[in-house]
Amino acid sequence: MTGPTSRSDLGEQLVRLSGRADARFRPGQREAVESLALRRERVVLVQSTGWGKSAVYFLATRLLRDAGAGPTLIVSPLLALMRNQLAAARRLGIRAESINSTNPEEHQRMRELLDEDLIDVLLISPERLANPDFVSNWLPMLLRSPGLLVIDEVHCISDWGHDFRPDYRRLRHFVEALPPGTPVLGCTATANDRVIEDVRIQLGADLVLQRGPLARAGLGLHVLDLPSQAHRLAWLAENLPNLPGTGIVYCLTVADSRIVAEFLNSRGLDVLAYSGDDETVWKTSAEDRLLANDVKALIATSALGMGFDKPDVGFVVHYQSPGSPIAYYQQVGRAGRALDESVAVLLRGAEDAAIQNYFLDAAFPDPARVDAVLDLLRSSPDPVSVGSIEVAVNISRGRLSALLKQLEVERAIRRVGGSWTLGPVPWIYPYERVDAVTSARRHEQAQMEEYATVPGCRMTFLRGLLDDPAPEPCGVCDRCAPGRFSRTVDQALMTAARAFVRHRPVVVEPRRQWPSGMNEVRGRIAAGEMVEPGHAAARLEDPDIGLAVRRAFEAGEQFPVELVGELVEVVRRWNPTPQPAWVTCVPSTRPGDPVTALASAVAERLGLPFAPAVRRVRPASPQAGMRNSAMQTRNVLGAFAVESVADTRPVLLIDDLASSRWTITVVGRQLRRAGVSLVYPLVAAAGSSA
Repeated sequence: MTGPTSRSDLGEQLVRLSGRADARFRPGQREAVESLALRRERVVLVQSTGWGKSAVYFLATRLLRDAGAGPTLIVSPLLALMRNQLAAARRLGIRAESINSTNPEEHQRMRELLDEDLIDVLLISPERLANPDFVSNWLPMLLRSPGLLVIDEVHCISDWGHDFRPDYRRLRHFVEALPPGTPVLGCTATANDRVIEDVRIQLGADLVLQRGPLARAGLGLHVLDLPSQAHRLAWLAENLPNLPGTGIVYCLTVADSRIVAEFLNSRGLDVLAYSGDDETVWKTSAEDRLLANDVKALIATSALGMGFDKPDVGFVVHYQSPGSPIAYYQQVGRAGRALDESVAVLLRGAEDAAIQNYFLDAAFPDPARVDAVLDLLRSSPDPVSVGSIEVAVNISRGRLSALLKQLEVERAIRRVGGSWTLGPVPWIYPYERVDAVTSARRHEQAQMEEYATVPGCRMTFLRGLLDDPAPEPCGVCDRCAPGRFSRTVDQALMTAARAFVRHRPVVVEPRRQWPSGMNEVRGRIAAGEMVEPGHAAARLEDPDIGLAVRRAFEAGEQFPVELVGELVEVVRRWNPTPQPAWVTCVPSTRPGDPVTALASAVAERLGLPFAPAVRRVRPASPQAGMRNSAMQTRNVLGAFAVESVADTRPVLLIDDLASSRWTITVVGRQLRRAGVSLVYPLVAAAGSSA
């Protein structure tokens, strides 16, 4: 870096950072820079998205480095989306580097540069603080002469926030190790007073809070109640081409992001699906295409959020309603940062509450399962693998991963290679906090309902929930200026959307690998024992067929007669080759065996013989109660028998539900072992994981 930097030429540095000759400090920016670089304070910035928080920490870095301070460490939850910030730092002559999983070959070089004090800004994710190599070899260098610690999206440090990340809790120990007088900056656009108080507990009571107005001038908020999936798809197909510029359509689930993108593509709209399940290369390419206005929209989950910086996003549409108005504010805040006008439309669906409740129920681990995991580690002389935990504890892989992460952050357990053992700190389940946070999130659900029906300005309502000191009417929402959008859509589009929802293929992929940690079965499933890719009439969460299947299943009743026609139509569209020659099923334990009745009726309509080749030899608990693959597999192993079959030609194997796919995997394996050449699963409804 060259030349000293002082307060007098901060304006010049802002011009260099922004690349604009007319750049001026926004209210509060200069003051925040001076708090950090001149007074070495700990500051929390609560400012609207696009206000320029990154300008504060880059300019403060420049001042601090010119004064002889060490490098700045930036902790960001979405490092892959900060490429633009790296470029902005370099415009100021700031040498910025990032450590992440995509550049391991660069780590040694960066460590050498850091050791020689040749890095000004180091960017990491909070998960990096759990990496033993980083803790042992990098943190000592950073603590030797710390400059500035920046915690981007600091609300993630609080489980009162809408996007709590357990790894952020590790920052408390890092902050405690900083020498006195080391400046710290926490940035967020979405923190109310309760979150700020929790941040104080984590980072120190001497925080300087700088809160600005959160209104986004020209952002028009609109709400439309469109309960059916088909109605929302048709609305998007009709209205998306007329929305300003390019933008984002948010969905609550990965499956929905793909459904929406597929339908809009079929109507000639250039959109891309985007989720946390996608490969980094795909996500980066999709972001670049949106940044270049090369696509109309990304159809995204919340994975596209914090850290994504596109100043000219013209619109944000929500295909479903988030469960928190604070999370909603953050997502609509992606729109119109550098535009005079932009729009946000919330399309409320019938399934919104069910999806919200699923996420809410998964937020905290069940106390009994926590105890079961800890008891298992306590009783084992050796570290225990995740697969072995799943065999012993009835908990899903996702919830187990979250539980292990939380226990590790709290130092109740520690990682040994790929396994786990007890840590130094006894675990005490935080019942009061869990109850309080759960209650608060239920209240936020109710607030989101209130937002949809509030008679006054929608922006004023949102700003009030964020404890904005001066909310005022926006003048552009559908309450302040009604009439811009209608629920009515072209009837031909509605018909096309209904046909798409009803007839899009729901593929049931075969299982290829037995669960780890089991003794009964292990490794890859032999090719000669595997079922073929199957199909379902619907997904369980679908509002039409899926709902009818769920109701019949839960009530223990026969399936509706129209389901027979749906399954027959699925087979005809699917047209598996070679064709199935007969039909069998997984018998049910429910009165009247509705699965056998359904399979017999489907076979009759298809003109194929039905044979009850599968016999239940012991009762099994409902698979819905089994939370992981090991439990689900063990639940059905030995529960069925297949006697010698007279017909070894391809068969349709019918079942009611395919959520885990382990029932059709195990029964299909038995049919293959009995000599059947091919097994085609056909199920009434598939779960989201199928």
